Amino acid sequence: MTLQETLELQVKAAIKALFQSELKTVEFQATRKEFAGDVTVVVFPMLRVVKGNPAVIGEQVGQYLLDNVEVVKGFNVVKGFLNIEISDSYYLEFFQSIKDKSNFGFADQRDDTAIMVEYSSPNTNKPLHLGHVRNVLLGYSVAEILKASGKKVYKTQIINDRGIHICKSMLAWQRFGNGETPSSTGLKGDKLVGNYYVKFDQEYKSEIAKLVAQGQSEEEAKKNAPLLLEAQQMLIKWEAGDEDVVALWKKMNQWVYDGFDVTYKNIGVDFDTYYYESDTYLLGKEFVAEGLNSGVFFKKEDGSVWCDLTDDGLDEKIVLRSDGTAVYMTQDIGTAIQRIKDYPDVGGMVYTVGNEQDYHFKVLFLILKKLGFEWAKNLFHLSYGMVDLPSGKMKSREGTVVDADDLVQEMTDTAEEISNELGKLEDYSTDEKQTLYKTIGLGALKYYILKVDPKKRILFDPKESIDFQGNTGPFIQYTYARIQSILRKANVDENVTLSTVDVSLHDKEKQLIKQLELFPEVIQNAAEQHSPALIANYTYDLVKEFNSFYQNVSILGADSDEEKNFRVGLSKSVSQTIKNAFQLLGIGVPERM
Repeated sequence: MTLQETLELQVKAAIKALFQSELKTVEFQATRKEFAGDVTVVVFPMLRVVKGNPAVIGEQVGQYLLDNVEVVKGFNVVKGFLNIEISDSYYLEFFQSIKDKSNFGFADQRDDTAIMVEYSSPNTNKPLHLGHVRNVLLGYSVAEILKASGKKVYKTQIINDRGIHICKSMLAWQRFGNGETPSSTGLKGDKLVGNYYVKFDQEYKSEIAKLVAQGQSEEEAKKNAPLLLEAQQMLIKWEAGDEDVVALWKKMNQWVYDGFDVTYKNIGVDFDTYYYESDTYLLGKEFVAEGLNSGVFFKKEDGSVWCDLTDDGLDEKIVLRSDGTAVYMTQDIGTAIQRIKDYPDVGGMVYTVGNEQDYHFKVLFLILKKLGFEWAKNLFHLSYGMVDLPSGKMKSREGTVVDADDLVQEMTDTAEEISNELGKLEDYSTDEKQTLYKTIGLGALKYYILKVDPKKRILFDPKESIDFQGNTGPFIQYTYARIQSILRKANVDENVTLSTVDVSLHDKEKQLIKQLELFPEVIQNAAEQHSPALIANYTYDLVKEFNSFYQNVSILGADSDEEKNFRVGLSKSVSQTIKNAFQLLGIGVPERM
């Protein structure tokens, strides 16, 4: 039982014993720095069940806790706030209980009901770019946090491998590629295919300009451009199973998958399962038929099928066109249901998709609930804001995107530049340096993106993200490396421990243990809120507490072996917690910097 849970039980017991009243909840907050105490109970909400002066009620409850709770050593009341002081022995006993736990903060898997987390979900007509990077980092981190909170998790993605945009790349390569391949050009397959997507757009615009010059309106020219008409024909052939088109599609998609695999490995993320739109785009129709029978959907005069969501504050949503073809919503309904068929232990799903799709997911989740699926109440849209660069917006068809591979390389190069300026790597081999630069560069990128609440838009500045001061990945990594240096220098006798009786902790030691104690709760909150930002900012607070401890308390020059061993052990626990927290963000920690 945590300290807060113990205190909550005892405060409720105090209200019952003192006032013969039942208190449903107890409100806690951190004690303000100017007052003595470790935990503050807010008295004002108690006035709903207890009549009287808040300060007097606080005094009575405080005295009850002092008399009945062993770890409470004192209290004070400031207006309606009861500040409780906790004995140092409590914090020492807590530290003793976690100091050897390499997985401190992580909960054991509680049941066999799984959550499926979807992220990345790219198109196979271009490489992954900066926008995908936020998606991938968020989805992967939320999956890891859910796992650490005690959930069983499957990581998945649905690859958008069909449609007119894919045919545009295919047609451009067929027309202008002269048979070049990733092997013959030395280009990653996703980059090569992406170049032909850009090439299509350039040639298409050129054709539009010619048609406009011949007297067509711009709208007519856009529809009549021969290249677009040919791409549309190619899609029709693909849907009909044309052997040559399907063979070309398979070949070029494989180039892209091979390229994606390199990028995912580079970024340090993975997946347990894959779905492909070419397999799922026809799913969902059977459930539209069932929904028609049960009254969830209705048919209009033209034969199209809709779902009326006006009573739920939304609008009418089409789920089948009048010609019987599916829309994206139909496909998403079918894919969700298919996933549960494939993985019957899945009881909920998280969709990592940008906030431009907020409305789509409200509708999807509501329709699935109306269709009677129990698991539909456990669907969550991990909505996130765009990533902007100082130079402005990105457009993939014009070739102005920031490529994910290039971004990782730029971060690594920037880390190298700054590390060389600091000049502390003289004894590193070339390979060790390169590994370190990548660890710092990726850590800077991931932390900068994940420390922000997912819903907020980000202006990403690579230089700012890689600063070795402030709330950045490299600052936290540097603190971790500093602790490793202390541990290497420390000559600790494992048999000498600090007694938990009659010990007075330095205030900085106590603050550090209090910060460590929060970690399991932070993981649970981050899982509940699907927010890696809570983990990132907790870690920064922990590092600030450690640096304050480091500056105010002598670790290796302590007055006794007991104190020295305790402080070294405390430093070690801090470094393990940093490592564990950064693992949840997908960030590595270097042993030396």
